[in-house]
Amino acid sequence: MKRRIITLLLFTLLVLGCRKRLDNFLFNPNNSITAYQLDTYAEGDNIGEEYKIVDSLIHIFTFPLIENGESLSISAIYVGDLSKIATDSVILYCHGNAGNMDTYWGRQKLLANVGGKNHFGVLQIDYPGYGLSTGKTTESNMYGSVQEAIKWLKNNGLTDDRFFMYGFSLGTAPVCELTSKNNNALKPSKIILEAPFASAEVMIQDAAVLNFPGSYFVNLKIDNAEEIKNVTQPLLWIHGTEDHFLSIKTHGEIVFKNYQGMYGEAIRVPNGDHSTVPVTMGYANYIESILKFLQQ
Repeated sequence: MKRRIITLLLFTLLVLGCRKRLDNFLFNPNNSITAYQLDTYAEGDNIGEEYKIVDSLIHIFTFPLIENGESLSISAIYVGDLSKIATDSVILYCHGNAGNMDTYWGRQKLLANVGGKNHFGVLQIDYPGYGLSTGKTTESNMYGSVQEAIKWLKNNGLTDDRFFMYGFSLGTAPVCELTSKNNNALKPSKIILEAPFASAEVMIQDAAVLNFPGSYFVNLKIDNAEEIKNVTQPLLWIHGTEDHFLSIKTHGEIVFKNYQGMYGEAIRVPNGDHSTVPVTMGYANYIESILKFLQQ
């Protein structure tokens, strides 16, 4: 459905002779909120009481980001004991292009249950312009916000060997970009990419089937298929075979094929669509697959 919407938008722009950019469509935040709702969010995933997180382990906070001279406030949720970041292992979860942290709260809870309840600490942030994070989203400040989140973890005692990064959809861009550049406060020991896209160029071409370069419509330089070539850490790639937004064939398979690191593992989820992988796999199987990869 989303791919059809992109195609319709591109066609409309061409008919109107308009060079309006689609960058703002690819960044699709919900920022009309006054507070995060978490378990009471009406559109959230109903994943069951067995995965519930006690209130004392849910920490909502902000940290600053200075981007091109602009001072921004980035909202974050950490699940776990803040006093144990210096000894715990932590997953930094980078969410997708739509909604805000409420949208992905169910996924954060699942990750907090990997290996048993609160075995891993889990940090999630809202990129600038998402949720209660200030500013307008750009590719640059999306990366910058994730870099600042990594600095926050470093300042609280986390080390490389206990640091993992997980990217879903749009969130695979900061994971690939920052891991490949390797100039951050921490270097992840392993990464997980769920439903990654090959590049902004392929996303537009795949959705539109129009003989125009993707740069005609977007300024985004995201190119996971190239960045992954410079990633050496172990990689777990997860993708639904029926992903109707980011085709497993033209996106996920290309990214995994280009990976040249020390160990790559692929989970192709039969009948899984873009955002249904955990429920299609079954939550228990999903959690077990993540744990097996992180602990091997």
